[in-house]
Amino acid sequence: MPRRQKNPLRPLTAEERAELTALSHAHSAPAIEVTRATLLLLVSGGQAYQCAADTVGRKSGDAVAHLVARFNTDGLAAVTPRHGGGRVSIDDADARNRILREARRTPTPQHDGTATWSLTLLRKALRTAPDGLPRVSTYTIWRVRHDAKFTFQRTRTWCPTGQAIRKRKAGVVTVTDPETESKKK
Repeated sequence: MPRRQKNPLRPLTAEERAELTALSHAHSAPAIEVTRATLLLLVSGGQAYQCAADTVGRKSGDAVAHLVARFNTDGLAAVTPRHGGGRVSIDDADARNRILREARRTPTPQHDGTATWSLTLLRKALRTAPDGLPRVSTYTIWRVRHDAKFTFQRTRTWCPTGQAIRKRKAGVVTVTDPETESKKK
């Protein structure tokens, strides 16, 4: 005999039952959502938490109890997973705009030390800027640029052909290639 449930499942509305039933039979939905919908339907049908967990191949009846408690407060939103841990990603619109504004800016070799942006150079520029993002990662920069349809081929910056600025022991030198015109053809 299972022990008494501290937080039993509230009665499902007709819309919730229809949504959970459709989700439990869906083939294109994420597997965790299908499993959670099935668990909620089994519990609403009268099964104990541990029996419902065993039916869908889960070990913990306590996890089902947490799901039921969350469903009682949040409704159908309990079926979709929340943030699973780790550093919180940058979803702030201001931070995204700041990253894209910096990525669209043409770098200056004197100030930025490069004529073209790379992810690490963008990270360095964003971290050191007064209005920058001190903890931004290269992955976050890549993801924001990717979501904004940036690709290296379409948005890369160009430097003058035939000239390069090099650091030497004697100082910064501009090196020119005398065969630039013949190489362009």
